[in-house]
Amino acid sequence: MAELQVRSLDGEMKILNDEVLSELHGRVRGQIIVPGDPDYNEVRQIWNAMIDRHPAVIVRCTGTADVLNAIQFAMQHQLLTSIRGAGHNIAGKSLYDGAFLIDLSNMRSVRVDPQERVAVVEPGATLGDVDHETQAYGLAVPVGINSTTGIAGLTLGGGFGWLSRTYGMTVDNLLAIEVVTAEGKRLRCDKNHHADLFWASCGGGGNFGVVTSFEFKLHAVGPEVMSGPIVFPFEQAYSVLHAYRDFCANCPEELTVWAVIRDAPPLPFLKPDVHGTRVLILVALYSGDMEAGKQALAPLHQLGEAIADGFAPHPFVGFQQAFDPLLTPGARNYWKSHNFTELSDGLIEQLVEYGSKLPTPQSEIFIAQMGGATNRIAPDANAYPHRDVEFIMNVHTRWDNTSQDSACFEWAREFYDATKPFATGGVYVNFISEDEDRVQGAYGANYERLAEVKAKYDPDNFFRLNQNISPNK
Repeated sequence: MAELQVRSLDGEMKILNDEVLSELHGRVRGQIIVPGDPDYNEVRQIWNAMIDRHPAVIVRCTGTADVLNAIQFAMQHQLLTSIRGAGHNIAGKSLYDGAFLIDLSNMRSVRVDPQERVAVVEPGATLGDVDHETQAYGLAVPVGINSTTGIAGLTLGGGFGWLSRTYGMTVDNLLAIEVVTAEGKRLRCDKNHHADLFWASCGGGGNFGVVTSFEFKLHAVGPEVMSGPIVFPFEQAYSVLHAYRDFCANCPEELTVWAVIRDAPPLPFLKPDVHGTRVLILVALYSGDMEAGKQALAPLHQLGEAIADGFAPHPFVGFQQAFDPLLTPGARNYWKSHNFTELSDGLIEQLVEYGSKLPTPQSEIFIAQMGGATNRIAPDANAYPHRDVEFIMNVHTRWDNTSQDSACFEWAREFYDATKPFATGGVYVNFISEDEDRVQGAYGANYERLAEVKAKYDPDNFFRLNQNISPNK
């Protein structure tokens, strides 16, 4: 193996010679990939094609021992280090030119104890991996809406999806973690052991160490759930969104309804002449009894004159994958996001105005309904602080060609600015794009406490290639 130039913690490039690289090979069981290797370009890719960076070394860990040894090696040689789970984060913080990348994507084990209703999950697992194993027993943990998302990044940022109104955020269902710290120590953390580190990891991102195991509380869900989309023509968007707002104010916590403005995908229950036209889609899932779900969903039919109605019993695993075809890897993606306590008239006006001029056919605006169990947790109970939020907006701009970059950035930023007066100022950390500095907004009043935990477990900011919390020294 030839000598490699790797970026150090002080920003300079340093040489790793054959002897040092042989030492690394001797310390890890997983594959070590460097530029020039046949699979280097494939392995370095992440979900967002807009992020195109070239790490100097990729260590593909097979287990906790590899993580321990990789961190100890990086610390010994003072290497700038990034961590990757499934590589789905919008900001692409896991990739950095010239850095030492610890890749966890091959660590995908999910072990379920159906009697105790607990799942133990490795950090490379995707949401699809988790659902596949837990649904074998009719159980689930509240996670996100895209099955290729990684469990590690989702959880460490908070995590929400179709089950959150009923059972809380993903972190609200986290029982314990195992963490490898910057010192190269493995710690088991829960509310009674290293409670400060556990608190910070429940929403504080990858700032404090590498989590090699997550232990989740499970809930009885499925295997079928009453769910699906109802589609309205965009011309009705203003009136339907007002009616949707009123409906959400009184709907049961077992029901979650999201609103999406986009061009209609080729869904099988839509007539071909609707495909590609601008629509408003309300997507719903009821997590409880099927008959009660039918009754809870029934009023949605009265919100407007629908083009199509897909409400029906669906396998929970299948519904968790329903958005996957719209979120495949390889496209360029740019997001902007706000939290809201209500959908005010002024906000709805902006949603409709900017929804009428989406920059590309793949772009969309989605409004996630929150509240319920997510807001019964105290803001300082864990690191995720946004416990007054009723709706989260993600402005999801998506395109294929670099020639569209300027138009997509401009539209998303203008829309973000237009809706800012109606927002709380907070933001879901997993929705922060690479050009934004909104870490304070992500953690609010919890930021100072997070900085103190950071100073205790990572005083030199070894884990810095993330939505970074500076150590409070």
